[in-house]
Amino acid sequence: MNHTVELAPHRFAGLVAPAVDRAFDAGMRAGRERGGAEVSQRYGGPAATGFLVEFRTRLAEPGGVVDGPGFAAATRYRDPAECRRALDKQVAYGMLHRRPDGGVAATERGLAFLGELWQLHAEVTAELWAGHEQRVLRLVEALGRMLAYALVLGAEQPGSAGAAFAAMAPPYEPDGTPPALLLLNRLGTLRYHRDDAYAAAWAAAGHTTQSVTALPPGPERLAIEQETDRRAAGPYTVLTADERLTMLADLAALPG
Repeated sequence: MNHTVELAPHRFAGLVAPAVDRAFDAGMRAGRERGGAEVSQRYGGPAATGFLVEFRTRLAEPGGVVDGPGFAAATRYRDPAECRRALDKQVAYGMLHRRPDGGVAATERGLAFLGELWQLHAEVTAELWAGHEQRVLRLVEALGRMLAYALVLGAEQPGSAGAAFAAMAPPYEPDGTPPALLLLNRLGTLRYHRDDAYAAAWAAAGHTTQSVTALPPGPERLAIEQETDRRAAGPYTVLTADERLTMLADLAALPG
């Protein structure tokens, strides 16, 4: 008798999300602790570089822009007035350019900062995940297929991809980007897909950013989480059941 239980994409989406977050957070934390703060300080500190770090995989691309709807979606849980003030400061520091349509792009100085940050992230992720090169390569390949499929779905079914993911995908991947950095940035981009799915789920349930944040554990929150998993499942359908389990195991095995 075969006792194997196949994890359906929607079930897997909920199960793998914490593992995606853990691996991504480990890579970003390594960057901050092993030189990121010093690099940022040379350009004015977090007040000058915050959104560049947050949106680095879009703004590092020459001509890369995070459009107005994407910016609003990616910062949906923050006070809009505070975000505008923070953006004003980064524009004043000469790191970001505000576009007439509400979008943002990096200035030449901003691109210089991102070039240094790119190199730092490449170094620290290679060190962090040294000895796990095969896992990293498997994850990079799987995530590449998933993100490509999510973009196709977004093009074929308008509204299936939220504004944050639409603004941030695909991540900028210049020739020669090492696998560990590809992994970090693809994980970060995938997180925007789930964030949009969560926002769509709580909006469909009649919530706002304020009300859902205050929602206590219970049946209503559980229903929103289950709807989030359903909406976030699309990219995982390109993986076989075995590939989904391998992905989960590889993420769990990464240091950090």
